Amino acid sequence: MICVYGAGSIGCYVGGRLAAAGADVVFVGRERIAAEVRASGLHVTDLDGADERIAHPRYETGPAAAADADLVLVTVKSGATADAAAQLAPLLRPGTPVVSLQNGLRNAAVLRAGLPGAEVVPGMVAFNVVHRGGGRFHRGTGGGLEAQAHPALAPFLDDFARAAMPLALHEDLLGVQAAKLLLNLNNAVNALSGLPLRTELSQRDYRRVLARAQREALAAYRAAGIRPAKAAGADPRLVPYVLGLPDALFARIAARMLAVDPHARSSTYDDLAAGRPTEVDHLNGEIAALAAEHGTTAPVNERLTALVHAAEAGAAATSPVPSSSRP
Repeated sequence: MICVYGAGSIGCYVGGRLAAAGADVVFVGRERIAAEVRASGLHVTDLDGADERIAHPRYETGPAAAADADLVLVTVKSGATADAAAQLAPLLRPGTPVVSLQNGLRNAAVLRAGLPGAEVVPGMVAFNVVHRGGGRFHRGTGGGLEAQAHPALAPFLDDFARAAMPLALHEDLLGVQAAKLLLNLNNAVNALSGLPLRTELSQRDYRRVLARAQREALAAYRAAGIRPAKAAGADPRLVPYVLGLPDALFARIAARMLAVDPHARSSTYDDLAAGRPTEVDHLNGEIAALAAEHGTTAPVNERLTALVHAAEAGAAATSPVPSSSRP
């Protein structure tokens, strides 16, 4: 049995695809989504045309549902990782594989500290999921699932393949996670802009903010000895330059970056809209912290983090682009 622990948008999509392909899946999450799924079932779709319905998924609200799991996929927000580990620790059998499918760089380490008897495996979700209500979860961007290569995952690879979500395995996932974090630095920009992802990324002023945030991240990575992997075949060091191109040229060169659902927004936007805490401390805040640890600076990421926290506290979201520069 596969347990999706912290089944929000990402967890419901991933678990829904697995369940639709025949895997035995139990979802553990909040009562708000449990009630929605009980009433409407689970409906997962994507921009490539996938359309799967699970009429009666098993969605529980207590951690005890994870006790019999053969594999645990942790999809809680990064700030809840330590609590998730504490809840799972007395329940899991020794040696149970636990995969962190979360943003940021440090969640697997937090899980290992709290779950010393488990086989904790770093993982990553390279796509965006939109929660459309009524039990509907839609993958709005390209990308797949990535994980550190580990023998404990071997029995489950066929489950992911049957679900059309093959688990790409890497000998060193840190570089892949670092590359994903470069893209996730846009979450704050998108949330503060108030625009759909495609619209925001189509505007040069917003891309320039993202480019500056990425340059700070690349400097922090160099200082920390982290080498980000290529993303979609592109050298991450070149991406900030591409982001700064005029709109028409960017649209031609970076068409793949704009190939997203027209209504897709970042998870940070969704959290602010719902009045939930965001993961900004584990995204832009992670870069600011990494820079401080290794003797560099990251003022743009610090400012984006502060703006998102102000919006969390109830202040009106302030665009990272001065009003005089915006169309």
